[in-house]
Amino acid sequence: MPCHNEAERIVSNIEETIRTFDEFHCPYEIIVIDDGSTDDTYEQVLKLKHNHKNIILNKNWENYGKGRAIKKGCRIATGDFIVFLDADMDLHPGQLQTLMNIMKLDNADVVIGSKMHPNSVLKYPWDRKLISRVYFGLIKLLFGLPIHDTQTGLKIFKREVIRKVLPRILVKQFAFDLEILANAHRLGFKISEAPVVLNSQRRYDRIGIKSIYQTAWDTLAVFYRMHILKYYDRLH
Repeated sequence: MPCHNEAERIVSNIEETIRTFDEFHCPYEIIVIDDGSTDDTYEQVLKLKHNHKNIILNKNWENYGKGRAIKKGCRIATGDFIVFLDADMDLHPGQLQTLMNIMKLDNADVVIGSKMHPNSVLKYPWDRKLISRVYFGLIKLLFGLPIHDTQTGLKIFKREVIRKVLPRILVKQFAFDLEILANAHRLGFKISEAPVVLNSQRRYDRIGIKSIYQTAWDTLAVFYRMHILKYYDRLH
């Protein structure tokens, strides 16, 4: 669970995640990576951690980007399955049960929540919907992935996928999801999609022009490394 300046809601969101995972009746750990917050996000989680032994807290002292925060969390994780979960609770963790069911049914190695799934229920700004569709068109054109969405913040991976893919990942920010999924697909792992219920909790949107530009640039860099340089293939 990467987070940046989430002090206003981080405690209640982690507590809701704990309640949800307790209902799954299986061992779990919640790895919170504070990615250089300038508010008291870290202090809030640190207080909560004293009463919950399954919370693991780590902090980047600078804001390096979501991708790098998730990569650090993956290195810390010890479970057989690794879940990516956003801290803002736009996607309730209870939906993980659906992803697990699809993983078993499809015998998949990775299951991702997809806003483009016909059964998804979405409540978020129109401009984000437009950005998602344009980005999906770009991804389909460049990579031909058998999926319709790479950026939704709820995903589950078998540990073996993370072990093989993580050393290849270079992107530190938003195109991290694309890079990890493109490499998983290239290595022959099966990726399935699941419907999600997305309910935007923010009064404003953090996706600005700078983020869009950086994501587009990183996306082209992944394409260049994968199809021109063959960088990822050389790592065998």
